[in-house]
Amino acid sequence: MTPECIQTVKGTVAVEGLGLILPHEHLFTDLRGPLAHNYAQADPAAVAQVMEPYLAAAHAAGVTALVECSTTGVGRNVAVLEHLADLTPIQIVAPTGVYREEFIPPSLRGMSVEELSEEWARDLTEGIEGTAVRAGFLKLSVSDDGPTPLEVRNLGAAAQASQQTGAALASHTANGTLAQRQMEILESAGLDLERFLWVHANLEPDTALHLEAARRGVYVELDAIGAEWQSQPVMVETTLALIEAGYAEKILLSHDAGWYDPSQPDGQPEEGGIRGYTALVEEFIPALRARGVTDDLIRLITVTNPSRAFAFPCNGPAA
Repeated sequence: MTPECIQTVKGTVAVEGLGLILPHEHLFTDLRGPLAHNYAQADPAAVAQVMEPYLAAAHAAGVTALVECSTTGVGRNVAVLEHLADLTPIQIVAPTGVYREEFIPPSLRGMSVEELSEEWARDLTEGIEGTAVRAGFLKLSVSDDGPTPLEVRNLGAAAQASQQTGAALASHTANGTLAQRQMEILESAGLDLERFLWVHANLEPDTALHLEAARRGVYVELDAIGAEWQSQPVMVETTLALIEAGYAEKILLSHDAGWYDPSQPDGQPEEGGIRGYTALVEEFIPALRARGVTDDLIRLITVTNPSRAFAFPCNGPAA
């Protein structure tokens, strides 16, 4: 069997040596959009002063890798990610791709499917924005009433880049209907749905749609752990429903936390401040254990599943 790795900011890392992996988090995010003054700009040391304690707490809780999901259009900053990666034992995975319609930079709007696919494939195989830092996955988003024509183009380009490189494709998705539409588009483009991650599946209340996505091979990501606005007992029940239906290997769990905001003097998001990365270990896993979920299943969901979802052969993404 070919050894498998994840592609991190600091290079390829064998999944065999990893423990708990958080598949959907944010370290640095700028939701003002790419046309804002000083968009996505910050002193990496200032960001680290705020975010390093949260990473230290996550590492102490057993987190070994964290997938950063702030992509082009919402503040991806390679210099910040490199600086943070130098300060923490946690492996950080950077994205390529783009956020939804209103956040697509002008430089990407006129590209063809093929041109966009080639750019994203370069991010995965050579490096992002002329650096040696390679992306570890593709991240997209679709509008709540989408996908729009540009978002459909993005899905086609990402499907091509995924097939070329082997990269996972994760998409911010507000409900099950949008998830189904994306599955249809991606399958039509030739993508194996085993490489697709339904991000924010916890926003869909109909568990039947979660089960149908898992049956088709999609990773069902419940990524609002510890969030006050999301019912934690409901997410426990959704997790249990997937396990009981035989789809434990398709579950991903994360917080969608962090969110250093460069538009604020102290980096604290205006709504609620920075949320850390430990609720999965401190609250959600104990809640699953209390309902009879075994340690083997917990390891499958929090270690094996995300490592499999983001893995490449250890020689890196295919060029």
